[in-house]
Amino acid sequence: MAKSPIDVYQSVHKETMSGRELESHVLMKAVATLKECQAKWDEPGQFKRLDDALRYNQRLWTFFQAELTDEESQLPKALRQDLLKLSVFIDKRTFEIMAYPEKEKLDILININRNIAEGLSTRP
Repeated sequence: MAKSPIDVYQSVHKETMSGRELESHVLMKAVATLKECQAKWDEPGQFKRLDDALRYNQRLWTFFQAELTDEESQLPKALRQDLLKLSVFIDKRTFEIMAYPEKEKLDILININRNIAEGLSTRP
């Protein structure tokens, strides 16, 4: 089956992204899905949408945790430690939202992801 022009563009774009750009992109995707949950909080299917968004964000941060614990990481040790502490907070907040859903609780995950994505998208 032929790919649409958008699929082809996205595929090529992902293949040519740097690691930082890709990380920024997936963080902003998480932001978008979490914001969609907030916007559609009272609509049917909300709990499935919320579960999917939280699980996506959690998988993303689990990947970051694995990368941050790699001894060959190019990031300074102090920065890696700070990001790992942040990831533990994100895990706790995610489980809290899963257990006691409130749309306002998503704000902190959205803000953290957005701020890190913006930092990654700037040139060092």
